[in-house]
Amino acid sequence: MDRLDTVRLTAFSSAFSRDLSHAGGAARALPERMDIVFIENFIGQTVIGIDSSEQHVAQPVRVNLAIGVPAIRACTTDRIEDTVNYAAVRNALLALFASHRVRLLEALAETIAQLLIADFGAQWVRVSLAKPAKFDDVAAIGVQIERRRGDVPAAAAGVAAGVAAGVADYASLGEGFVPD
Repeated sequence: MDRLDTVRLTAFSSAFSRDLSHAGGAARALPERMDIVFIENFIGQTVIGIDSSEQHVAQPVRVNLAIGVPAIRACTTDRIEDTVNYAAVRNALLALFASHRVRLLEALAETIAQLLIADFGAQWVRVSLAKPAKFDDVAAIGVQIERRRGDVPAAAAGVAAGVAAGVADYASLGEGFVPD
């Protein structure tokens, strides 16, 4: 996501929030003022994929994150405790990449989104994951998802931790189709 998208998203989020609250959708509305913390082009190594050649060797995965939080208090307090700590997000990604057991980028993106919402106070997230070295004739393949705090069921709040620990304790479409 480029910085212009971030600016557009901030403007859109404010308008969207006002529109929803007037339409009776306040429960799912984003905060009136939201700031975006972002991480661009983080490259981590992880085992991910459905091809047998991908299931035993770590490969590079590029991550772009946009983390929407209510107006960041750190803008006035200048305290790391009042914002999203980039180093903590990076460390959480590294730990997740080392321990997850999902095979699809989509599932990994969902896990990252849930982690950011549950553990880092995000109200909205955009997670973009790409495999830059999957094919010789394309720059990258990947997925981009967006989630809001209200989109994540309460039961899923612990899924990020469960998947990071290697235990996917939620049901999904296609459950049981991938052998253990």
